Amino acid sequence: MNQVTNNSSDEREIDLSQISNKINGFFQKINRSIFKSIRFFINKKLIIGGLIVAGVGLGLYLDRTEKVYDHLIVVKPNFSSVDYLYEKVNLLQSKIKEKDTLFLKSIGIQNSKGLNIIEVEPIIDIYTFVNDKINTVTNAQNTQNFELVKLFSEDGDINKVIKDPTTSKNFAHHQIHIQTDRVVSDKNTIEPILNYLNKNQYFEDIRKVYAENTINKIAKNEETVNQINSLLSSLSDKAGSSNKNDKLVYVNENTQLNDLVQTKTNLTNEIGNERIDLIETEKTIKPKSYLLNKKNTKGVNSRMKLVLPLLFISLYLIIYFFSAFYNKQLLLEQQNKA
Repeated sequence: MNQVTNNSSDEREIDLSQISNKINGFFQKINRSIFKSIRFFINKKLIIGGLIVAGVGLGLYLDRTEKVYDHLIVVKPNFSSVDYLYEKVNLLQSKIKEKDTLFLKSIGIQNSKGLNIIEVEPIIDIYTFVNDKINTVTNAQNTQNFELVKLFSEDGDINKVIKDPTTSKNFAHHQIHIQTDRVVSDKNTIEPILNYLNKNQYFEDIRKVYAENTINKIAKNEETVNQINSLLSSLSDKAGSSNKNDKLVYVNENTQLNDLVQTKTNLTNEIGNERIDLIETEKTIKPKSYLLNKKNTKGVNSRMKLVLPLLFISLYLIIYFFSAFYNKQLLLEQQNKA
């Protein structure tokens, strides 16, 4: 029995000793690898230093000369022109991709070779979408938006639905992103693009009729407000003359005087909203704000002085170790043949 116990104890000691040796061997390999790496970089310090200097120098030059600028235009498509806006922007992008400088110059874009990208995307604003109750063309109550969002949220996938192109195109505002390799101005790039987007006879006809209808509605509302003012002024004069005669004038609730004042308030607010609406709809694709010549620092833009040294060193290491591996295998092959 004692012999069996001693054997088991010896086996455990042997196992622990083997594990300890393996761990020590593993760390020794790591130490040797670190030492070889340090020695390699010391031996190749002139080559690696030259690659770093060359990479930094070339990177500084490229960062100074090769620049990328972003330009953002927030627009509001009126008269159900969202699909039209996306199609026109896609057409412009295809012309840029084809380097069709003749077409781009024909619509007034100067330095068209500097254009890299033009794209459009919706500005996701679910709260405005839900609260937007006025349809631009018909001026009708659009109370279905909230119910639509409620229906989508019941499925538990509302974020996916909101970002879906079919849904997202219904948001009020959209952002046109333009990318160039040089600084641009409003006159030489932005205005020609916006003029091109607004050049459509069908939507222009709708815009004119809508503006005329809105102006007429403002005039009618102002006429009604003037009539209410005259009526209120007349009642005030009567009340003043009655007071002079020491007589009391009682205004019965049935005279609907309060309703008259409320109607005047509502009409005044409506006139203000319609005047704002005239400004909002003065163009089919109405620009709301610009952000021009924002330097793009995404990715490797303006970071070439850091990227190129790492790239040159990586390429050198790949070529060096591939060459060393090839020569070693070639030597082994020759020894086996001998």
